[in-house]
Amino acid sequence: MVMHFLLLLLLAVSTVAADEEPFIGVNIGTDLSDMPHPTQTVALLKAQQIRHIRLYNADSAMLTALSKSGIQVAISVPNEELLAIGQSNSTALNWVSRNVLAYYPSTNITSICVGSEVLTTLPNAAKLLINALKYIHSALVESKLDSKIKVSTPLPSTIILDSFPPSQAFFNTSMNQVLIPMLDFLQSTQSYLMLNIYPYFDYMESNGFIPLDYALFKPLPPNKESIDSNTLLHYSNVFDAVIDAAYFAMSYLNYTNIPVIVTETGWPSKGSSNEPDATLDNANTYNSNLIKHVLNKTGTPKHPGIGVSTYIYELYNEDKKPGALSEKNWGLFDSNGVPVYVLQLTNSGAVLANDTKNETYCVAKDGADPKMLQAGIDWACGPGKVDCSPLLQGEPCYDPDNVVAHANYAFDAYYHQMGKSTKSCDFNDMATISTSNPSHGSCIFAGSLGRNGNAPEPSPNFMDSHSSAYELRIRSLLIVIGLLIWGGVVLL
Repeated sequence: MVMHFLLLLLLAVSTVAADEEPFIGVNIGTDLSDMPHPTQTVALLKAQQIRHIRLYNADSAMLTALSKSGIQVAISVPNEELLAIGQSNSTALNWVSRNVLAYYPSTNITSICVGSEVLTTLPNAAKLLINALKYIHSALVESKLDSKIKVSTPLPSTIILDSFPPSQAFFNTSMNQVLIPMLDFLQSTQSYLMLNIYPYFDYMESNGFIPLDYALFKPLPPNKESIDSNTLLHYSNVFDAVIDAAYFAMSYLNYTNIPVIVTETGWPSKGSSNEPDATLDNANTYNSNLIKHVLNKTGTPKHPGIGVSTYIYELYNEDKKPGALSEKNWGLFDSNGVPVYVLQLTNSGAVLANDTKNETYCVAKDGADPKMLQAGIDWACGPGKVDCSPLLQGEPCYDPDNVVAHANYAFDAYYHQMGKSTKSCDFNDMATISTSNPSHGSCIFAGSLGRNGNAPEPSPNFMDSHSSAYELRIRSLLIVIGLLIWGGVVLL
C-alpha cells in the first residue's frame, strides 16, 4: 500500500513538459551502394515536408546542401571520434568550430548527438562520455550557442530493466556511475534524454509474450490493453510503455523534469525466413500509426497530451548494412526516392505523405458521427451532383453496406470532382484528406484511376437505370432529410 501511494505521488509531481510542438523526423544513414547526392536528398526532404533530420555524422556536403532549407538538423559526434573529444577540451572546441560554426545559422543545427548507444556498444569509453558531453557544451557556451543547440547522447532502451509494468522500471544499476552524472548534465543544461526504441526487437525477443498488434500501435479493446497494477494506467502499445518506463526510471533517481525524445524507432519492411513479421504491411502499419500518434499529441498514459518528438529509422534502405536481411530494409524510400510503401496517413499535415503519384483521397474521419456522415452522403449525392450509382444495391461499392464506407466513396468522388481542392474535403469537419487508397475489390475510387481532377458533367438522373420507383422515393426522402440536418448543422 505504501509503495502504491509513493508511485502515485511520483506520477502526480512529475513536471515534464513540452517546450514545442512534437515533430516527426527521420534518420539518414549512408550505407548505400548508390547514395543520392546531398542536393537530391534535400530535395526529397522538402518534397515530403520533412522538417527534422538526424545525421550520424557532420558531413560537410550534406550540411552545405541543407543551408537555407530551414530543416532542423541533429548532427552527431561518431563513436570513433568520442575518445579524442572526451580527453581534450581543445579537440571539442575544434570539432564545434569545424562542424557547427562553419555552417550555423545558415544550416539550422538544433542538437548534437554525442556518440550513439555508447554505454552498450563502447562500454570501455563510457567514462569519457560525460567529459565529451561537457566539452562539446562548453564549446557551444564559448560561441554563445548553448541556448540554441542541445547536447545529449542516444541511449538504447535496453538499459531500462524490468520495463513492464513501467512504474517498476529502473536503469541498469551497473551503469549508474555514468548515468547519474549524465542526467545531472541533461537537467542542468535543459536538454533531453535521447532514447532509441525498437518495438520490433521487443516483439521478436518476447517469444510470443508481446502480441503483434500491441507492438504495431493497432487499436486494442480495453480488455486487451496492458495495465500497470501499481498506477492502474492502461497501455495499448509498446512504444508508450517504454517511454513511461524511462520516465519512471529517471524519477527513481529523482530526475522528474527531463523530457524524452526518441532518436530512433521504426519497423523493417523485409526480412529473411526467420523474420516473418518484417513485412511491407507491418512496416507501413507501424510507421503510419507512429506518425499519427506523435503528431496528434496523444502523449503517454503517464504524460497524456505531451507528444514525444520522434525520428523514424530511416530515410533510405541501406543495402550495404551488415547483418540480417531486415537490417537493410528499414527505409521509407529507395535510393532513387521512390517510396518503399505509401504511408497510410490522415491528419499529418502532409508530413511524409510519401505519395509520389499524387494520389490523395477524401475519406470520413475516424470516429465521425454516423448521422452527420449520412447527411454528408445525401448532400454529395444530391446538390453535390456526385454520381452515387455505384453505392446502390448490387453495384460495386454497395458492400460493405455501412455509412463510413459509403461516405468514403461519396466524399472522395466529390473531392475529385472539385479538382481535389482542400476545401472540398470538409463536409462539416467530418472528412479528411488521406494518402491511403480506400478502393476495395471492384470498387475503384477516383484517385486510383489516374483522373486529372477535372469536374465531370453532373448526371441528374444517376439512379434512373438502377432503382425501382420505390427506391427512388426512399432515396429522395433521405436526401431531403439529410439536407435539413446538414442545413441545421451549418446554421448552428
